[in-house]
Amino acid sequence: MNALEDIARDVLEPLGYEVLEVIVSSGRVSTSLIVRIDRIDETPVTVDDLTRASNVLGLEFDHLDPIQGEYKLDLESPGPKRPLLTVRHFERHMGLKIKVKRQDASIIGKIVAVTPETVTLELDGNVSETLPIAGIRAYLAEWPDSHR
Repeated sequence: MNALEDIARDVLEPLGYEVLEVIVSSGRVSTSLIVRIDRIDETPVTVDDLTRASNVLGLEFDHLDPIQGEYKLDLESPGPKRPLLTVRHFERHMGLKIKVKRQDASIIGKIVAVTPETVTLELDGNVSETLPIAGIRAYLAEWPDSHR
């Protein structure tokens, strides 16, 4: 976890938000900071949530000044780029396809089982693969019909 993620979590978790990702990209003129959040109560993130989180986090970043020079702060709901980080994330998306990025290649499979330590995916041809949740990078590969 980096300092920006620590700041975002310290500020937003008490307000009921889970910080999923903090992405920093530096351009020629300025830096862009994207903070992807979800609600801890698992209800959909609203525009009001994003506005509130952006205002509060922006004030804290202005106070602490953790980024040199100008930057643009954007807060986003998980959307189709939703990272799966915890056991609960995998449980909430049971039955959906996810993409797991590995060093050698990426795999796509449907979540068919979750334990406190592993997730089992059904790959093409009814082949299954069980992966440790710790240390993998996984994202939704299909969007659910309703909020989960």
